[in-house]
Parts: sequence; C-alpha cells; structure tokens
Amino acid sequence: MDGYSLLIFLFIGAMAGWLAGLIVRGFGFGLLGNIVVGIVGAFLAGWLLPKLGIHFAVIGPIVTSILHAMIGAIVLLVVIGLFRRA
Repeated sequence: MDGYSLLIFLFIGAMAGWLAGLIVRGFGFGLLGNIVVGIVGAFLAGWLLPKLGIHFAVIGPIVTSILHAMIGAIVLLVVIGLFRRA
C-alpha cells in the first residue's frame, strides 16, 4: 500500500466514522476514534453486506466505499451502545 492509498483509506474511515457518529447520536470518539470505527465498520460491512445479499453502487467508488463503511460503522456503534448500557 503506497502513501496515496493509505490517505484514501484513512479519509474513507474518518468520513464513515464521523457520519455514523452523527446518525447514532452520543457516540463521538474524536478524529482518531472515528477513523478506527470507520475502518472496523468497513471490514464489518465487507463481511456482513454480502452475507445479507446487499450489493449497491452509488455515484462513484469513493462514495460507495464511504457508504459501505458507514453502514458497518453504524452497526458497530449500535452494538457498542448495547454493551455500554448493559
């Protein structure tokens, strides 16, 4: 992975984590935390969405990647929220 790919990867993670934090209120982790949540969410969505038979593309590959990662990050934040309340 070269430097440009790493920057794109971090940008997608940050955007997905930030958007997921806005949607699932009360779960802001700061910039670094949002990047981590977005990256883990991307991996989660990469595993979960095909298992559910969900495939979609929007506008372009970057936007599609952000949406996939955001969906995974939302799922991750909801699960974290369930464990925090318990």
